[in-house]
Amino acid sequence: MSATLAGVLLYVLVQLGIGAWVARRIRTEDDYLVAGRRLGYGLGIFTIFATWFGAETVIGAAGRIYADGLSGGSADPFGYALCIFIMGAVFAVPLWRRRLTTMADLFRQRFSAGVERFAVLLMVPTSLLWAAAQVRAFGQVLSASSSLEVHLAITLAAAVVIVYTMSGGLMADAVTDLIQGIALMGGLALLAWVVLRDGSGADALRSIEPERLQFFGGGRIPLPELLESWAIPVFGSVVAAELVSRIIAIRSPVIARRSCFAAGGIYLAIGIIPVLLGLAGARLIPGLENPEQILPLLARQHLPGVLYLLFAGALVSAILSTVDSALLVSASLVSHNIIVPLRPGLSERGKVRIARTGVSVFGVLAWLMALYADGVYHLVEQASAFGSAGIVVIVAFGLFSRRGGAASAFASLIAGAAVWIVGSYVLGLPFAYLAALASAVLAYLAGAVIEGWRTPRAAAA
Repeated sequence: MSATLAGVLLYVLVQLGIGAWVARRIRTEDDYLVAGRRLGYGLGIFTIFATWFGAETVIGAAGRIYADGLSGGSADPFGYALCIFIMGAVFAVPLWRRRLTTMADLFRQRFSAGVERFAVLLMVPTSLLWAAAQVRAFGQVLSASSSLEVHLAITLAAAVVIVYTMSGGLMADAVTDLIQGIALMGGLALLAWVVLRDGSGADALRSIEPERLQFFGGGRIPLPELLESWAIPVFGSVVAAELVSRIIAIRSPVIARRSCFAAGGIYLAIGIIPVLLGLAGARLIPGLENPEQILPLLARQHLPGVLYLLFAGALVSAILSTVDSALLVSASLVSHNIIVPLRPGLSERGKVRIARTGVSVFGVLAWLMALYADGVYHLVEQASAFGSAGIVVIVAFGLFSRRGGAASAFASLIAGAAVWIVGSYVLGLPFAYLAALASAVLAYLAGAVIEGWRTPRAAAA
């Protein structure tokens, strides 16, 4: 067994121990799904930051910057950091005050149980695909650090994630997110310091071509495509179920709002590191066939054994902090919003048992997808966009307007998903998400007008 693999496995065992320790305090569904609503600043800030800062942020952002220059970072870190800031400024307080257990509860409170269940069907596949991508990435890290065959490594990775997420719920996620967030920040800062203190690294940054530093592409990117590249991370993720679950679990609305602002700031500050390394890497290691290899290659070239272990731990941290959130959200939506309402009188212990079973089932599904879906990252991006247009529209109207009811919400969800599918896969529109978002808004407003027209006529009759 290599020293790197041994170190990664030791790190993972610590996470499993934390999950087992936290599991002793789980008594109710609220304890399991929303950590008893008692997260403070420390856990709140880091669980929001770590939930979004995944392997695709560390590896994918650096690769896109390497290939396209600064304009390649529209989604990560800039778009997702903006998304977290918007959550804090606009949505965090009203969502917290609703006393939700999952985001789908809002749809039942404001619209109907039918809207609640239909929204769950749109949200769960996104979280499941996201989890599969992270499990696959974790398996690849284990495989690269040892002689393990990739499929065996993915299987071990899935087992680890399932066990500690299933045992401790959101509180275990939050505690491990704190540890993983610190490890991630330390690992990336270490790599940046070692690479850029070297004269060649600093020279590479100073000699970057001006066109690669044009944030919006310098007019080379058509405006619809530019707007689309920002709309997906901002509107597609601002009310994602994973992020909302963290807001719900924080102990006060003020702490929830401030935690978002702090987490967004950390996200942007730490996210700048892959940006800088991607820019410098285009000079240091030119001509990569796969640009997403740039950070691991820089780490391998510049970090000796022990320090490379710290970087590998940082990468594992990024993966674990995202996949546990995705599995828990999938399980909570199905257990709390679909199964539990069908079984009135179910005990709190029974509710927790159903949620834990859901984590294990979705973990197995994510494992199977990770084994056989080579293009899972692309699928995640597509799934994130297709369901979210209608979701963000009905959340906004549901929180801030009395107009529209169940029919308006159904129309918005269906229009958003349908336009995204047709625009992306049939018409090949470069702005399919913007079209889906606009369609979802128009469908909701049209539904509200029809509902408002029918109500007075019904009352008059």
